[in-house]
Amino acid sequence: MTQITRSSTDTVKGPADWFTGDVCIDAVAGAPVPSRGTASLVHFVPGARTHWHRHPLGQTVFVPEGAGLCRRHGGPAEAVRPGDRVLFEADEEHRHGAAPNRLMVHLAIDEGDDDHAVVHWLNPVTDEEHHAATPAAG
Repeated sequence: MTQITRSSTDTVKGPADWFTGDVCIDAVAGAPVPSRGTASLVHFVPGARTHWHRHPLGQTVFVPEGAGLCRRHGGPAEAVRPGDRVLFEADEEHRHGAAPNRLMVHLAIDEGDDDHAVVHWLNPVTDEEHHAATPAAG
């Protein structure tokens, strides 16, 4: 017999102090303490993106759909497409989101630290900064 666990968590709108543009978040995994792992499916409309942020124990992002951009602080913007996985190291400042003309969905996999902190949010990314960082298609 197939076992199905029904979702009891509603989709939530990404808060404006974490994201620019329309973003929706679906919780995928997040067991109670003492577990530290979380996973979220994050839907970005074209041009929507995270603010700069960092994760105490790093983050893995897997892109199942769309086209997006990721950028590490001090580095170039990099295009991401379906099937791509991006590892952001512990405490590495970074951002990610949809390309200006495409939606993007990613699965964000995180782990909380000893205080159960998963992410530290920093400054927003302006439209000009986001669009200027768009790498050439290819």
